[in-house]
Amino acid sequence: MILGMSLATFTLLHVVISLVAIVAGVVVLIGMLGSNRLAGWTALFLATTVLTSATGFLFPFTRLLPSHMVGIISLAVLAVAIVALYFCRLAGAWRWIYVASAVLALYLNVFVLVVQAFQKIAFLKALAPTQTELPFVAVQGVTLLIFIVLGVLAIRSFHPAAE
Repeated sequence: MILGMSLATFTLLHVVISLVAIVAGVVVLIGMLGSNRLAGWTALFLATTVLTSATGFLFPFTRLLPSHMVGIISLAVLAVAIVALYFCRLAGAWRWIYVASAVLALYLNVFVLVVQAFQKIAFLKALAPTQTELPFVAVQGVTLLIFIVLGVLAIRSFHPAAE
């Protein structure tokens, strides 16, 4: 039992929160590329991404796993994004710091999605059973390159009007 839920129910909740975070993050990133702040979507993205990382620590474990390291990094990056957006109000360098940290947080969500897909989807698992094989490395590499390009474009494009 985790938070009064069976492990299966808690896992489903965690996955749903993660997928909402990714969808909201994609919407936010598209908004950044058009220099639109999208305050509601941004709040949803940040909140669900924090929840995704935080709930990951509630699963039973006996040692620190790579997923925990990703969660720790994600929470640190999200703290920077939240400070930049809500406390520093994107003033000066905080604008690009916010964009970079938000895009990195979204990338980390997608990185975990790819890992999980290669662990849980049979035909992907067959292609890369240990996640060291070329198909897995290639997908993660392409994903990283896409996020680097989109992150740079978002930093250049995102100049929202003051609120």
